[in-house]
Amino acid sequence: MIAPWNYPYLTAINSVIPAIMAGNSVVLKHSAQTPLCAEQFACAFAKAGLPDGVFQYLHLTHAATAKILSDGDIDHAVFTGSVEGGAAVERALAGRFKCVGLELGGKDPAYIRQDADIEKAAASCVDGAFFNSGQSCCGIERIYVHQQVFDEFVEQACRLINDYRLGRSDDPETTLGPVINAKAAGRVRRHIDEAIAAGAKAHIDAGIFPAARVGSAYVAPQLLTQVDHSMAVMSEESFGPVVGVMAVADDQQATGHMNDSAFGLTACIYTNDIEQAESIAEQLDTGTVLVNRCDYLDPALAWTGVKQSGRGCSLSVLGYEQLTRPKSFYIKHNL
Repeated sequence: MIAPWNYPYLTAINSVIPAIMAGNSVVLKHSAQTPLCAEQFACAFAKAGLPDGVFQYLHLTHAATAKILSDGDIDHAVFTGSVEGGAAVERALAGRFKCVGLELGGKDPAYIRQDADIEKAAASCVDGAFFNSGQSCCGIERIYVHQQVFDEFVEQACRLINDYRLGRSDDPETTLGPVINAKAAGRVRRHIDEAIAAGAKAHIDAGIFPAARVGSAYVAPQLLTQVDHSMAVMSEESFGPVVGVMAVADDQQATGHMNDSAFGLTACIYTNDIEQAESIAEQLDTGTVLVNRCDYLDPALAWTGVKQSGRGCSLSVLGYEQLTRPKSFYIKHNL
């Protein structure tokens, strides 16, 4: 299991615990950003009485990880992280015919229909876009709003965003923390600046967030309109506190925009017409569709992605099937 730095306990648990319950031993290689999480897992398992060797952890470089994948006695590998990282895992396993589960990037969309409760939809989408400072694989990164309710939605969303307080994560008054490092912050700022240069409109005054500083990990939240899919902010994973919002004329146009992506992890639909939501959901090329909410995990629901969001499955009965190997017995008692 190669675990990511964002949600370092939850994402690892979703793979480690089912694997052990299915009868496997597990080696966890955690992110270099969060090595102590792996050590805490080991302490917890030791206190719980797990037999020695069933769970182990290793602190590894990328090169050492690739060597273990290519040379080690491994039956199944699970990776959560970037598209580039997933490609590196596949290269390391190439020709070994081993099972692999990849949960990679996302550019998850939300669609606000004209019959949605706009106040609730705006609150849900803002939270979905900015929780954990936008650093979630299934966070909302692009929003499509029916043109009849577009202005109302943007107004409601901006009001909520302006109420955030950017600051240190250990400050109780903080409601929006920094991103993981200055390099990640630079990518987010680049997406924002390039979009504005190409004609996008910024609705949030960064000046009201004094903690935001160029060159630091502190990024002011931003909502952009007048965006299109030629802009990186609507096509590449930003993984930070920015979201683009586009007006659409109908369900067909919204569905087309939602599917116009290299990624396919989750998608959200906000509407009071559940039957129509189900119809739209059937047309979306994504692993999970949520209606009137975002970013929700249920152990009974399969967690999977399509396109560059990865392959394989975790959680649910289907997830356990990924962690076992079928074996058939045909026995004839009478000769």
